[in-house]
Amino acid sequence: MTTDTNTTARTRVLTGITTTGTPHLGNYVGAIRPTVQASLNPATQGFYFLADYHALIKCDEPARIQRSTLEIAASWIAAGLDPDKVMFYRQSDIPEIPELTWFLTCVTGKGLLNRAHAYKASVDKNHAAGNDPDADVSAGLFMYPVLMGADILMFKAHKVPVGRDQIQHIEMARDMASSFNHLYGEHLVLPEAVIEESVALLPGLDGRKMSKSYDNTIPLFSSSAQLKKLISGIVTDSRAPGERKDTEGSALFQIYQAFASAQETATLAKAYADGMGWGDAKQILFERIDREIAPMRAQYEELINNPAKVDAILLKGAAKARELATPLIKELRHAVGLRALASSDHTEASTKTARAAVPSFKQYREKDGQFYFKLADPQGRVLLQSLGFSSPKDAGLAIAQLQQDNAKAMPELGSQIGLGEGVKLTEVAAALDALRAELAEKTKAKG
Repeated sequence: MTTDTNTTARTRVLTGITTTGTPHLGNYVGAIRPTVQASLNPATQGFYFLADYHALIKCDEPARIQRSTLEIAASWIAAGLDPDKVMFYRQSDIPEIPELTWFLTCVTGKGLLNRAHAYKASVDKNHAAGNDPDADVSAGLFMYPVLMGADILMFKAHKVPVGRDQIQHIEMARDMASSFNHLYGEHLVLPEAVIEESVALLPGLDGRKMSKSYDNTIPLFSSSAQLKKLISGIVTDSRAPGERKDTEGSALFQIYQAFASAQETATLAKAYADGMGWGDAKQILFERIDREIAPMRAQYEELINNPAKVDAILLKGAAKARELATPLIKELRHAVGLRALASSDHTEASTKTARAAVPSFKQYREKDGQFYFKLADPQGRVLLQSLGFSSPKDAGLAIAQLQQDNAKAMPELGSQIGLGEGVKLTEVAAALDALRAELAEKTKAKG
């Protein structure tokens, strides 16, 4: 098997779906369809995986996880994902991922994990119920962000498409990569979150968000008859034919809008205003969805009825993905000291000591949505603090400027940065000089 020679020249984009249920229309418009469209971009290399390790945190039904893995894989392929043109794999087929998870666990502070949204939500729920804060909280739930970090960092993903509620996972992955790199050298790539503002969140049969938790979903590959029956059951108000209907708040209209063109949507909006009956609106919605989904059903059913074929596709994808994962984990094992005893790397102790004595930049995001950075000395004293930047890229560029030439960058950045309390400009200059010297040493070593 040969590795794609263009891999290093392309932007790596990574997306995973947790295998805990049957894909529904909300999954299709929110995750499956946009990732399939993104996979067609020749400037990117897509990594698409079935997050079955993650499923174990949420689900203790083995048959359900197995069935969900088959259904999601078949849905992705039937929707147009070409396994030969992307990295398409099952998480549990990459043994390097749990090994990297452990490496990251050893450099990740418990305080960081304490702030994870899912863990905090569980603790808050227990507090509200008067229970022990950690009641029914598994170590798996607590460590969830580390496994997610390993998923991303394993393949040096540059961009990870997420909704706003998942930005924290990417920021934590960046923190883990920074901590590892600071201790052992520049081995991991810091990923960037791509905020998917336009991704539709579909309402379900009862008007709430379409979710397995509410049991209000429309399975993606329902038969035409079942699809029509489910759409007929979508809750509407009591306005009769001839009465004007509101598009805002109408589950029927929101679902239609996620499938229809702008012109089709405008036509339905006018029909609403003209008093279209709910039965006619449901028929139009059924026809529009069925027109898009029907051509995919045959391939989906063929794959569902041939799980061995899906297994073969996933194992082939895993073998291709491991051509990247195996060399990286070998590199990381050597970096942390898991190496042959006859290894002649005698500079490890002095290199690590020198690195620990060097100041470092820390980039982070605050609740105001802005991105910040600070320069701290080895004892944690803040030497330099930035104001907010609108994107992590802008903050990163400012850091790069300071690392390259602080004499020029400090005046240019002006009001965007300030000295820490009691810090002198000469201390900052000395710290940046030390960082540049370390970078030059690393470049020399790699050369």
